[in-house]
Amino acid sequence: MNKFKKWVIEIFLTLTIAISAGFQSDFFEVAKQIDIYTTLFKELNMYYIDEVNPAKLTNNAVNHMLENLDPYTRYYDEQGVEAARIAATGEYGGIGATSKFKNKTLTIREVLKNSPAEKAGLKPGDQILKIENLEIKDFDEKGASELLNGLPNTKVKLQIERQNKISEIEVTRKKIEVNPVPYYTMLTSEVGYISFITFNEKASEEVKNAFEDLKDQGMKKLIIDVRNNPGGLLNEAVEIANFFIPKDKIVVTTKAKIEKWSETFKTRQEPIDLEIPISILVNNRSASASEILAGSLQDYDRAVVIGERSFGKGLVQRYRELSYGTQMKITISKYYTPSGRCIQELDYTNRKEDGTIPKFSDAGREAYKTEKRRTVYGGGGILPDVKIEKPTTTEITEILFNSDAFFNYATQYFYKHPTILNAAEFQLKESDYKAFKDYLSTHHQDFETATEIQLKKALEKAKEENLDANLTKTYQALLTKIQEEKIIELDKNKEEIRYKLTEELVKRYYYIKGVYQQKVVFDKTILKAVSILTNDQQYNSILN
Repeated sequence: MNKFKKWVIEIFLTLTIAISAGFQSDFFEVAKQIDIYTTLFKELNMYYIDEVNPAKLTNNAVNHMLENLDPYTRYYDEQGVEAARIAATGEYGGIGATSKFKNKTLTIREVLKNSPAEKAGLKPGDQILKIENLEIKDFDEKGASELLNGLPNTKVKLQIERQNKISEIEVTRKKIEVNPVPYYTMLTSEVGYISFITFNEKASEEVKNAFEDLKDQGMKKLIIDVRNNPGGLLNEAVEIANFFIPKDKIVVTTKAKIEKWSETFKTRQEPIDLEIPISILVNNRSASASEILAGSLQDYDRAVVIGERSFGKGLVQRYRELSYGTQMKITISKYYTPSGRCIQELDYTNRKEDGTIPKFSDAGREAYKTEKRRTVYGGGGILPDVKIEKPTTTEITEILFNSDAFFNYATQYFYKHPTILNAAEFQLKESDYKAFKDYLSTHHQDFETATEIQLKKALEKAKEENLDANLTKTYQALLTKIQEEKIIELDKNKEEIRYKLTEELVKRYYYIKGVYQQKVVFDKTILKAVSILTNDQQYNSILN
């Protein structure tokens, strides 16, 4: 017995020493790297030939480090902390417009309906040259945007350029509240529709208000549209799922490296409706909390999911306070739907040498079972029960979608066409699509491919080396041919392009609400959802 005790004690001591050594080793490595950085930082500040900006250096170093982890782990300086709070709460003191800083110019991208910006006459496409007496060109992107925000009821003077004319506008800031439900309506005498664009602190309240109003109008079946909804607060997704799932049911489980941060989120209230047939619409830009909502309703066979495979963000972030009023949003865990699925698509941990990020779904998707024993799959987003087929988006079309071409064309269109049909009647004609392509053919700077960029760099290099004497004509012919081919290539995604262009144009005249007013009449995914919900046999066969 004594020998056994001695043996156990020896093993315990050995393990304790090994674990302690591991912790000490980890701590030493962290301390070593911090010391290296601190020493380097001091030497730069003391001896570098020009003045350095310590805050800017730190921001650049930290952000570059975090970019190599995942896109969601981020550092916020004192000003960034406030921006993060605004994103979470859905309210701020400002003018009610979004903007984009590019080429030392701040351009209004969207104006909210009934906002101070709208009442003052600001329009999308307006370029802000000055805020008060401060010239925008002297600021960076963050500084320029922050100048627009301020305490409610304070005034701000703007110098703007619109259609090559400069004027001044005064805007009175006020408390801006971002409504996560921009539009809801009855599509038929029985089918209700709720559009839903973000999971901020007002999300569950606004969804519930919309639901109850539609019920009062006679709704017996429901469509929830979370397409292009990037997510937000996890607890709001749980609250909304609780509307349709019984009390004490698991909605999502998070698993973290720190055990106390691993949590199981269950429904806490009695639901408001357990019987109403539901369809939830998703696409490849539905992410995070949108996927938690769609995944939980799918796992409990509570809704038919329609659309495209969702984005695949199965990572959970938490804010951690740092010194001097700064903070970090850090990925702390992965989340799992009630059936046990993790729908994370990109494997950031195993980033390849060339910087590409592998996909979990490439290795195969593991099967899981819903409450009614239907098969669903983990990894790579939420697969819809009813898939809306569309052509693969080409690389050229992706470049177009990520460019300013749609926005710039819509600005030009808006000033050429004072009015358009009502949102619920507006459809893009074939002539409109052709006009857009003609615009792209004469505004190549709005939509440049990697091939064009590299070709221009090659010519610049040739000029540096005095090799361009006989190249200019050949270069221009090749560039023209490339530009012609890229326009032809767009026709492979004609319907997608028309869809996005329609959305951009309608938003100019009727704001975000108008976009959804147009969709409920013409959108193929919404029409498919209505068709399924009004066919009880088809709806039940999908869920059983």
